[in-house]
This record gives sequence, structure tokens and C-alpha cells, in this order.
Amino acid sequence: MSHRPRSGLAAVSSALLAMSRHLEMRDVLKTIVASARELLDAQYAALGVPDDHGGFAQFVVDGVSDAQWKAIGPLPRQHGVLAAMLHEARPERLADVRKDPRFEGWPDAHPDLVDFLGLPIRDGDETIGALFLANKNCPKPEGSCGFTQEDEELLALLAQHAAIALTNARLYERSRELTIAEERSRLAHELHDAVSQKLFSLRLTAQAAAALVDRDPARAKGELHQVAALAAEAADELRAAVVELRPAALDEDGLIATLRTQIQVLDRAHTARVTFTGAGYRALPAAQEEAVLRVAQEALHNALRHADAERVDVSVERRGPGAVLRISDDGTGFDPAAVGRAGRHLGLVSMRDRASGVGGTLTVESVPGKGTTIELEVPGG
Repeated sequence: MSHRPRSGLAAVSSALLAMSRHLEMRDVLKTIVASARELLDAQYAALGVPDDHGGFAQFVVDGVSDAQWKAIGPLPRQHGVLAAMLHEARPERLADVRKDPRFEGWPDAHPDLVDFLGLPIRDGDETIGALFLANKNCPKPEGSCGFTQEDEELLALLAQHAAIALTNARLYERSRELTIAEERSRLAHELHDAVSQKLFSLRLTAQAAAALVDRDPARAKGELHQVAALAAEAADELRAAVVELRPAALDEDGLIATLRTQIQVLDRAHTARVTFTGAGYRALPAAQEEAVLRVAQEALHNALRHADAERVDVSVERRGPGAVLRISDDGTGFDPAAVGRAGRHLGLVSMRDRASGVGGTLTVESVPGKGTTIELEVPGG
């Protein structure tokens, strides 16, 4: 690489430094893709992290505008040349990807890709991603590929570091999930001990007041004052515990990153396809963000555990100074007019309480056999 221009070495250095600096997977992927496209002077670059359902858990592109990407539609499935890279785990360098026998076409809004260079990202024996570039910006004699063997070697270097970055990001996610679970378990034990002691004292004091009410009303009144004080202390401890139980990831990463991470985990853990989009969102007060997160978690639990959904789409978008959360699934659905006991079972009461607690509104639309859409609108600060 000694004959490469300094800008090329700087791009490699930038990519490697960024990969070592970030733990959030999407930030790392964006850096890899942008650096690969710049370094190899290609029109388009992309990096896909496969899921276990024939699609991609993450798919990052560079060289395509947001409007183009939206027009293209859903993320690609694992088919054609992409599938070959993932399943056969070998590089692909093609003069015209459209003439390859494995080519299966693309959506109308998709840009035309011609010469193509792709490599699998490997962690030991496991293929954990596919990195590829298309349309090298250089003269190409008829039937030849603009990407060279040297380009392939350089992309292989980036792919090796991408594997390290992806593995680190996975470990970081799992570590954070374990830390949150351990912390919640600790708080649950502390809460149980503290509140149990308060409730035990409260019960004994109430019994004493009941025994004294006829023969010594003055002492009974004193005991009742003590009951009120103990009840207030128990309520204060419960409120403090609720504040402490606020998800750590919400404070550290914000609502959008927290939701995206949790939904990626759910998408990998369930057979249903779970997607997330965030559009024009800006930060809200802590109470509103926690309400949005909790309602999303409850609705996702219902869709994945009870509704037998095959697809769940979650979105958060800005609406005036506030935001709107929408969770739609294609599951079994139910009759909202006949919620009753089912409403409590589905957590609708809890979701409505969370919405009203922050001045928001919860709307539920569902039809038996035709899925459910839950929408939460919360005001800004």
C-alpha cells in the first residue's frame, strides 16, 4: 500500500480509529461503509448484518440519498449474490452483477449496479455480515471490472476490522442487557426488604390502634398518626425505587438508540420480523421518554407473545413539540370494544395510565384476525 496516496491511508486510519472508538453498532457500520466507498472510489457501498430469518438485522448504505432509500422500500432479503457471500463465504468480484446467473433483480427505485466487489465478514467460522461496493469511478474496458485485486485485498482488511467491531458491539449489547437485569434484580430485592418491613410495621400499628380505639381513644389516635407516617414512608420508598428503575440505557443513549437496540434484540430472538424507524425526533423530558419506552415494551410483548404476529413495525416521529409512538402488528387482533378482562391482560390499563401520567393520549385500533395498531402521542416539555 506504500504507493497509495496519503488520502487513502488517512481513510484507512480513520475507519480503524472510528471502529475502535465506538461501541454502538450502527455508528461503526456507517464509518466502515463510508470509508470503504471513499477509499475504493466507488459510487455505492453497503454493509449488511444478517438475521436468522432470511433478512438483515442491520443494513447500512452509502451513496444513496434518504429519499432514494425510502423509495427502494424494505431491506433486501438474503438472495442472489448477497446470499452467496453469506452462505459460501467467499469474495465476489464481478464485471457486471446483472449478468451473473445468481442475479434476481431489484426494486424499481434501486440504482443500477454494474461492476461489483463484495466480501463476507467472518468471525471465526461464522459469517456475521457482507460488505460490498459497486460502480467503481474509473474507465472500464468492455467486459472488465473496475475493481482490482488490490481493491479486494484492501476491502478484506476493512472486513477483518469490521468483524472485530461487530463482535465488540454484540458483546457490549449483551453486557449492557446483563448489567440492567442484574441491577433490576438487586433493586427488586432491596425494594422487597424495605417495603416488607414498612408494611409489617404498618400492620402491627394498625392492629394496636384497633385494640385501643374503645378503651383509650387518645392512644388509638396516636397510633393512627403513626400508621399515616409509615404509609407515607412506604410510598416515598416506592417512588424512589421507581426512579431508580428508570432504564440505564435511556439515560445513557436516549430514547431512539434504546428502542433501536431493544428492537434489534427482539428481531433476532423471535421468528417475527420486528422493525424500527425514527423520523425527525428530538429529545423529550425524561418522564415522557420513559412512558414512550414502557408503552413500546408492553405493546411489543403483546404482539410477540400473545398476538402470534409475523411482523411488528415500530416508529417514533416528531409531532409538533412532542412525539408519536406507533406499534403495528399483523397478529390475531381483538375487539377493543370488549376489552374488559382482556384489556387488563394485554396491559392496556397500564399503557393508558402511563399515557395519562405524562399528559399523553393512547389510541388502540384492532380487528380480530387483522392485527393491532397502538399509537401513543405525548406532548413536549
